[in-house]
Amino acid sequence: MKTLMIRTAPFLSALILFTLAPLVRLGIANPIIVEGDVPVQRGFVREVVVDGLERPWSVAWLPEGNMLVTERPGRLRLVEIAADGTGKLLATPIEGVPQVFAEGQGGLLDVSLHPLFRENKKIYFTYADGTLDANRTKVAMALYEEGQLKNWQDIFEVNTTKSGTQHFGARISWMPDNTLLVSIGDGGNPPVKLNGRLIREHAQDLDSHLGKVLRLNDDGTAPNDNPFVQNKDALPEIYSYGHRNIQGLAYDPLRKKIWASEHGALGGDELNVPVAGGNFGWPKVTYSREYSDGTQISPKITAAGYLDPVMVWETAIAPSGLLLYTGDKFKQWQGDLFAGALMKQSVRRLKLSQSGKIEEQRELRFGARIRDVRQGPEGFVYVLVDDDNGKIIRLKPVQGGDTSP
Repeated sequence: MKTLMIRTAPFLSALILFTLAPLVRLGIANPIIVEGDVPVQRGFVREVVVDGLERPWSVAWLPEGNMLVTERPGRLRLVEIAADGTGKLLATPIEGVPQVFAEGQGGLLDVSLHPLFRENKKIYFTYADGTLDANRTKVAMALYEEGQLKNWQDIFEVNTTKSGTQHFGARISWMPDNTLLVSIGDGGNPPVKLNGRLIREHAQDLDSHLGKVLRLNDDGTAPNDNPFVQNKDALPEIYSYGHRNIQGLAYDPLRKKIWASEHGALGGDELNVPVAGGNFGWPKVTYSREYSDGTQISPKITAAGYLDPVMVWETAIAPSGLLLYTGDKFKQWQGDLFAGALMKQSVRRLKLSQSGKIEEQRELRFGARIRDVRQGPEGFVYVLVDDDNGKIIRLKPVQGGDTSP
C-alpha cells in the first residue's frame, strides 16, 4: 500500500492524505482515478454452494433461506439450502416466466423480493423483451405461492424499442419508502442509432428512458415526488440521467445514499451516487474511449451542470452487481462496498469512511466472470459466477484466507 498526496478538485486548495494503491491520481474533476491492478484482499475462503447454473444473473433469498436464481436464457431456478449450508439445484425450473429476448446481453435479468414479501408474496423481475430489431427492458411483478409464479404482470416498459443486443441495465434496488429504483441502459454502442441519432445520445433526453435511473412505485407508476413530475417535457419515472449502463445498484442504509457501478466503453467505468434530478453526463462528459479506434468519446471529463463520478476505473473492470455490506460475519467489512467485475474476474472491495469517502480498494480474486454480489440472510457474502456452468460461491471469514483462484 502507498500513502499518496492527492490534490482535490480545483475549488479546494488543501492537500489531503489518501491511502489507495497502486497508482491513483485525481484529474480535473472530482473523481478518484484508478489505473491498473490493486492489492489482493485476504481473510476469506470460498465455498461452492451450487453449480450447474447457465449464465446466472441474480439471486434472492426466500424467507425460509432457499434461493431464487435467474438464468439469463430465461429460467428461474430454485436452490434448496440445507441446514449445513449446502445447496441443491432443483432440476425443473419454476414455471410462469414468459419468453424473453435472450440474445447478447439480453434475457431474464434481475430478481428482487418486495420488502413486504412475507405479507404480499410479490417478486419483481427485469428482463429483455422483443426481437433483434425491436427490443426493450421491462419490469414485471408476479406472486410466488407454493413454489410457483402466478399472475405475471408487466408493470413497466421502456418507452421506445431499440435494435441490437446491448445495454439493458436492469438492476433493481428498493428504497426505504418501498419505491424501487431500476437502471436502464443507453441502448448500445455505435453504430446503433435511434431516430437518426446514435442511440447513446438519448441518455441526455428527458423524453427517453434510455440511459436513466428510474424510480417507480411498486405498481410501476411514477411517484408524485419524482424530480421531473412537473416537467411536461420529461418522463415522470426519471430519477437521474446521463448514464451509460448501470449493472450495480445499491441503497446504503448507513449513509442514506444510493451507489451505482456503471460500465464505461473502452475504460472509464464509474462508481456514481445517483441523486434526484442529477445529470451524470454520458456521453457529453466521460472518461471513456471509443471501441473502434481508442479516441476519447468526449473532449470533456467534467463540465458545469454535470455530476462527477466518485471513482473512475480507467483500466476497465466491467462492473456488475454491487453490494453495501451490513452483516456481522465480516465485521471489518461492515459499511464497505463490493463491486463485481466481469472483465477483471474478481470483486473489488471499496473501504468507505463513515461519511462515505473511499479509503482503499482491494481485489478478491476468483479467476471467473463475476455477475453479482449479494449479502445472504445470515450475513455471509455470495458471488455469482457468469458461466455456462455458473456457480454461487459463499465467502466465509478466516485468518489469512487463501485467495488464489
